[in-house]
Amino acid sequence: MTLSAVASRYANALADVVTAAGSGLQPHDAVTQLRSFETLIRSSLELHNALTTPAVPIGRKKAVVGRFADLLAISRLMRNFLFVLIDHRRIASLSEIIQSFEEIVDERMGYARVAIASARELTEPQRAALNTRLEQITGKRIRMRFTVDESLIGGVVARIGSTVYDGSLRGQLASLEQRLSTEV
Repeated sequence: MTLSAVASRYANALADVVTAAGSGLQPHDAVTQLRSFETLIRSSLELHNALTTPAVPIGRKKAVVGRFADLLAISRLMRNFLFVLIDHRRIASLSEIIQSFEEIVDERMGYARVAIASARELTEPQRAALNTRLEQITGKRIRMRFTVDESLIGGVVARIGSTVYDGSLRGQLASLEQRLSTEV
């Protein structure tokens, strides 16, 4: 089984638990807690090695995770999930599991994830207008992630899954070039 399939399986299970009635934890809070633990692991090579090496007994790993979970105010549910990852030697996949979890929860809640690239930083009114238009196109609520791509002359490129909406000046020029070359 590939790593992404493993991450998806754990993320789906976590999404089932977090979105269940009575879980007492919002998906956003679950992501925040897991990201704080992930940041902690990334900040210390020693901690990362201790949690990922098979030489350290699982009981010790759980004790370390429990202590840091207390310091980070991680909920019991997320602590238990981290324990499951330790038990199954999947803690090294935490970043990929979190990413899959976010995507799964967004999909279940009716959100579409959109990557927006623009030539320069967009203003809030531009972002709001873009959000409104993309909601009309997709029929879903939108979660946008913005990047600046200086290779674009102007405009924006929006990627929703495998679909690309190219509203950039570069894309319009390429389209014009293609139309002119077919007319000759």
